[in-house]
Amino acid sequence: MVYKCNPWSDKDVEKHWDNVADIYVKENNMIKEVHDQRFLRAINLLNLNRNNKVLNITSRDCEADDYIHDRCPETEVQNAEISSGLIRVAHVLRPHVKQIKLDNYYSLPFQSDTFDKILSLETLEHVANPKMFLKELHRVAKYDARMVLSCPSSTSEIPYQIYTKIFGGHGEGPHRFMLSSEVKFLLRLSNWRLIHHEGTLLFPIGPKQLRDFGEKIIAFFQNTFISELGIRQFYVCKKY
Repeated sequence: MVYKCNPWSDKDVEKHWDNVADIYVKENNMIKEVHDQRFLRAINLLNLNRNNKVLNITSRDCEADDYIHDRCPETEVQNAEISSGLIRVAHVLRPHVKQIKLDNYYSLPFQSDTFDKILSLETLEHVANPKMFLKELHRVAKYDARMVLSCPSSTSEIPYQIYTKIFGGHGEGPHRFMLSSEVKFLLRLSNWRLIHHEGTLLFPIGPKQLRDFGEKIIAFFQNTFISELGIRQFYVCKKY
């Protein structure tokens, strides 16, 4: 497999999220159950402990901070976000959170070997240089740190475009959804050891019975093309 960068810059990504910051929460609340699934599943996969130091990158409106502290109140969470607009939104909604502005995804303002856990939800697909981003996360993670990363599969692109045309939303801005095989390749290049991968949300919208049935199907067919059809893929990794 050949590694390639994406044809946009971090500033392009920052500009998009700045432009939609004022509608970000409202639009996510329109599909809140699907939106919040990322937090519910990721927190289970993180295996939090009371003395953990967690990096939440990118933090958007810092909603993940709520879920982390609900699960483990004494955990220290560092939220990091590239969009000044979303940082302002988070400050209004959650003025208590610990938050920092990122200039880019490749020179993080943290010392090496800092974090016990890293949470990266729906970020990798927006990064211009995914390998450099993953290597930088590896640098700031402690030895044996756990990272939970989520992103859509490339099979989600057409459904996403259809949904956006019908229902609107905040949009994704610059992005490239990747097959799980490419994500796994990038993780290997960045010295992350993959310990678990799962596809989720086979039927993200529709009646609850249909959505629940979809999760049963995708759970049974993990590690097959059916799993690749899930709109949210989770990757659990360890630093070595």
